[in-house]
Amino acid sequence: MFSNDQNIETIGQLAEAVKHYVGLQREYIKLDVIEKVVRLITAITLTLVLALLVIIFLIYCSFAVAHALAPAVGLAAAFGIVAAFYLIVLLLVVLFRKKWIERPVVRFLASLLMEK
Repeated sequence: MFSNDQNIETIGQLAEAVKHYVGLQREYIKLDVIEKVVRLITAITLTLVLALLVIIFLIYCSFAVAHALAPAVGLAAAFGIVAAFYLIVLLLVVLFRKKWIERPVVRFLASLLMEK
């Protein structure tokens, strides 16, 4: 009564459809993970390239400022002033690292990895 050929065929089709759906979901998850990893690697690479360019820019600007200050205070004092400025910037970054660095990075990574 319950097991005629049409019911068995329908159950077989349903099982096949579920198997196909699970396979598609697995592929979707793989592609989603790959997309997020690629976006993360791209963001890291872009950040590293920009950081390198900013560092090179700051080095040249530091030498320019030191050489501009040299006639007024002497070459050694000019380089000392530039070094003191960078020390103050370093201390500020250390003091405000959570607000300036950690929170924005966590927000960026969360938005990157959680968006659909």
